[in-house]
Amino acid sequence: MPKISDEHRAEKRQQIIAAMLRCVERDGFHKTTMAAVVEESGLSAGSVYTYFRGKNDIIRAIAESGLTGISAAIQRLIPEKGSDQTAPPPEQAIEAATQHLLDLAEHLGVDLPRIAMQTWAEAARDPEIHAVMAPEARRIRASWRTYAESAIDSGLVRSDADPERIAMVLTGLLPGFILQRIMLGDVTPKVYAAGLADLLSGPGVVR
Repeated sequence: MPKISDEHRAEKRQQIIAAMLRCVERDGFHKTTMAAVVEESGLSAGSVYTYFRGKNDIIRAIAESGLTGISAAIQRLIPEKGSDQTAPPPEQAIEAATQHLLDLAEHLGVDLPRIAMQTWAEAARDPEIHAVMAPEARRIRASWRTYAESAIDSGLVRSDADPERIAMVLTGLLPGFILQRIMLGDVTPKVYAAGLADLLSGPGVVR
């Protein structure tokens, strides 16, 4: 029997992950079953279970792969050490991160904001899902901290600011965007970023 190549294995895993995302978007996280994922994937049950033991295993793969790419998108905003470039202001950084999420959702053909909300709700209920999702949340916040340090070095934020506290706030802005996108439907990356710029340019605010 010929050996399965790494490329083939990765392709099948992505096929199953994509099926999982479509099921969650359509039916909700809690109602999505492995049987539904198998049917959606077009593969046999044996094939699916060869790659994933169950639903939580697929979720772990999604989280560990950094599917949303938010952390990587933030890292791309940070100038390389020793370069003459400066970090973009916070409003531009938030616009880039939120736009990346929407662009990726369009590319994948799924509503990533809605899937993210459902996954967070499940993480709040299920300790096992929480344990799976928390490391990715920490990676995102760590990326924002690195950005904050760069913004301080670039003179965009006062020199005595705490980068960890800034990272906490910037991390929280992403779920806020997603929530309003789902519930109200009138928020866009550009409008959201403009609102942040207005807030940061108020009287007495030093930039």
